[in-house]
Amino acid sequence: MKRVIAIADRAALVSLKLLAALNVLFFLSFLIVLLLAGRAHAETATCAGGDLLASLAKSDPTAFKKVEAEAAAVPNGKGLLWKLEKPGERPSFLFGTMHITDQRVTTLPAAAQKAYDGADTVIIETTDALDKAKMMAAMAAEPGLMMFTDNTTLTSLLSPEDAAVLNKGLDARGIPPLTVAKMKPWILSAMVALPACEVARQTAGAPVLDVKLASDAKASGKDVEGLETAVDQLRAMASLPLAYHMKGLVETLKLGDKVNDVNETMIVLYQRGDVGMFWPLFRVVLPDAADEAGYAAFEQTMITSRNKVMVDHAMPILAKGNAFMAVGALHLPGPDGLVEDFRKAGYTVTAVN
Repeated sequence: MKRVIAIADRAALVSLKLLAALNVLFFLSFLIVLLLAGRAHAETATCAGGDLLASLAKSDPTAFKKVEAEAAAVPNGKGLLWKLEKPGERPSFLFGTMHITDQRVTTLPAAAQKAYDGADTVIIETTDALDKAKMMAAMAAEPGLMMFTDNTTLTSLLSPEDAAVLNKGLDARGIPPLTVAKMKPWILSAMVALPACEVARQTAGAPVLDVKLASDAKASGKDVEGLETAVDQLRAMASLPLAYHMKGLVETLKLGDKVNDVNETMIVLYQRGDVGMFWPLFRVVLPDAADEAGYAAFEQTMITSRNKVMVDHAMPILAKGNAFMAVGALHLPGPDGLVEDFRKAGYTVTAVN
């Protein structure tokens, strides 16, 4: 079986999973755009990028079929909207989001729009997203979540070769390396994982889908609830090994403009509701699984464990009935995804086409 996609080298492949995973952390993208707005050069880039899955279908049909077979085996891997029903409660809905501003994403499918319009309560991952000043103040109380507070710098943790990759990659994005030298790697990763066009839209004030849903709900008089705080999410990131984050930052920078292909692929899969396709695709295009152990820890900390917390915090809100719960789509599928977790909590969960 061929082991590569023509457009990507090995360094690029290693970072695909990280790029996908960063889309789970929706607050990071616009937070970092806010932090770096005065440091990065303004760009009015046109969105570009190709569909990696379509390219794989042409270049390696065998690998493509393997991806399709693995995706088909992912529990609850198809669908963005799910109905939650429990005796004694009015039905609610669970919807998977993608945390970007692209109109293909922010325009809800008809069934989701209907469920959203009819809901009394909208639930998102964190309502901190609606008050950036308040969120920044909370994070300032724990500066170690975003910045090195000792003599450490990003380049001090890297080999000379990787430090050169870091500086070149930041320069290409209009970010003077010295201005972010003390920034934690997961903060920068969230920035460089975004295509230039996405950064430009967010800088101009366009909201990511989750924030748009919550803001519109608030404006129309609906109740808006959150499941966790931005600080909670940063603490989870900070709990992972620093070496893992440094590797991910360097490899993402090596990806360069190919970040556009990764994001375009995710949007295409998202539009199709193929949330179970993400990981099978990236496993196939990741030749040697160079840091599977590191990624497994990331997945456990940032997805699986948070799923349990989300269910626990959502239950009292869902008990009131008629809620629309919108969280990152990567939280939905799999044996430990939210769909299965809600079933274990006593809900009948049904996909809504």
